Amino acid sequence: MEAIRKQATKLREQVARQQQAVLKQFGAGGYGGSDNVVTDEVELQHHQKLEKLYISTRAGKHYQRDIVRGVEGYIVTGSKQLEIGTKLSEDSRKYGAENTCTSGSTLSRAALTYARACAQMEKERGNLLKALGTQVAEPLRAMVMGAPLEDARYLTQRYDRMRQEFEAQAIEVSKRQAKVREIPGNAENAMKLEAAEAKLQDLKSNMAILGKEAAAAMAAVEAQQQRLTLQRLIAMVEAERAYHQRVLQILDQLEGEMISERQRIEAPPTPSVDNMPPPPSYEEVNGVFASQTHNGSTDFMGYFLGEVMFPYRADSDVELNLSVGDYVVVRKVTNNGWAEGECNGKAAG
Repeated sequence: MEAIRKQATKLREQVARQQQAVLKQFGAGGYGGSDNVVTDEVELQHHQKLEKLYISTRAGKHYQRDIVRGVEGYIVTGSKQLEIGTKLSEDSRKYGAENTCTSGSTLSRAALTYARACAQMEKERGNLLKALGTQVAEPLRAMVMGAPLEDARYLTQRYDRMRQEFEAQAIEVSKRQAKVREIPGNAENAMKLEAAEAKLQDLKSNMAILGKEAAAAMAAVEAQQQRLTLQRLIAMVEAERAYHQRVLQILDQLEGEMISERQRIEAPPTPSVDNMPPPPSYEEVNGVFASQTHNGSTDFMGYFLGEVMFPYRADSDVELNLSVGDYVVVRKVTNNGWAEGECNGKAAG
C-alpha cells in the first residue's frame, strides 16, 4: 500500500512538472503567465511539505499504537505476576502463622517476614500497572483515535483530490488554448477556454485555502504527537524507576532481616561444661575471699565440680537433697580436713 502511494505521488509530481512546462510554453497569456508559474512552484513545495507531514503523523500514530500495545501486554503479564506473587505471599504467611516445627521458629519468622515484604512488592507492582494504564496507555490511545488527527488527515485527503482535479483542469486549459491558436476567431472555442480558465482559477483559489488549512492542522497534530508521546514516555520511565527503587528498598530490608535469622541459627553452640570457667566458691558468692586469716593463720581452700549420678534424699538438715543431673560444688578446707558441698544454691557440711 505504501509503495502504491509513493508511486502515485511520483506520477503526480511528474504531471505537475509537465504542466509547468506547458504553461511556460504559452507565455504570459491566461493561466500560463510567469506569476502563475511561480505560484505553481510554491504550491508544489507546499504539497511536498504536506506529504512529509502526512508521513510523519502516520508514523507517529503507529508508534503511539505500538506503545499502547506494549503497555497493555505489560499490564496483562504484570497482572498474572501480581496474582502469583500474592498467592506466594499468602502461602508464606500461612506457614509462618501455623508452623508446627519442634526445633525452633526461625523459619517461621523468616516466612512471615518474606510474606510481608512480598505483599508490599506486589502492592507496588499494582501501583505501577495502574500508572502505566492511566498515565500512558489511555492518553495515547485517545490521541490515536482522536478527532484532531482524523480531521487533519481528512483535510489533507481533500486537498490531494482537489490538487489532482486542478492538474487535470490545467491540462484542459492548455488544450483549449492550443485550439484557440489553431483556429483564430472561433467564438465557441474562446468561450470554452474562458470557462475552463475560470474553473481553473476557482480550483486554484480553493486549493490554496484548503492546502493552508490542511498544513496548519497537520502541523498542529504533528507537534501534539511529538509533545504528548514524549511526555508519556517520560511518565512511563518515571513510574518504572519509582517502582524499582521502592522494590529495591523492600528487598534490602528483607535481606537484612533474613540474614539476621540465618546468623542466629548458624551461631556457634553454647560452650560445653568442660570449657566452662570454674564456678565461684561459696565464700566468693557470699562476699568472702577464697583465703582468710583466722588467729594469724591462713586457711587455703580447694573445690571441684561433680555431677549427681544417683538420687539422694537428705536425712538431716546438714545434708543435701540430690537429683540425677544436678551439679554439686564440693569445697575442701586443707588445714582441718573437713569439706562442704553446695547444690542449687544450698550448702551443707
